[in-house]
Amino acid sequence: MTNPFQPQTLELIADNVFKLIGRDWMLVTAGSQSHYNTMTASWGGLGHLWNRNVCFCFVRPQRYTYQFIEETPAFSLSFFDERYRAALELCGSRSGRNVDKAAATGLTPIEITPGIISFAEARLVLECKKIYFDDINPAQFVDPSVAEHYAARDYHRMYIGEITHCWTRDKT
Repeated sequence: MTNPFQPQTLELIADNVFKLIGRDWMLVTAGSQSHYNTMTASWGGLGHLWNRNVCFCFVRPQRYTYQFIEETPAFSLSFFDERYRAALELCGSRSGRNVDKAAATGLTPIEITPGIISFAEARLVLECKKIYFDDINPAQFVDPSVAEHYAARDYHRMYIGEITHCWTRDKT
């Protein structure tokens, strides 16, 4: 497949990050072309840390994607137009252990950079190199109401990734 993306400078991305992640959602993907998984996420952020452009995202240990992020040095965040909402809903509600998410959604896996998987239908892709992780520690909740998100005590692992490449859909 021909690469449908063009490199983009991060500072030229006009999206509102709160809408982009919290409302529009993203796919977090890790693995190789022959063996990967993706999951929908709406918790995370983008910013500047340690003199680097970074993302941070959260994955629960029981998610199938967790093992892929743990085993690989990089991952991607892919953002889509609203017409892909049903695909994102499926990727967030079904496990890759039991279903081929690409086949079920019609999304086309693509390796823009060797070793980093995204999807040809995305409108924005951020490639991220893992630089830090930490596990959510309930003893550190300053606001105890946050614990309501963890009734099963299945605390997320937070990953901070340095954004190494930014790609946007080629409109031509």
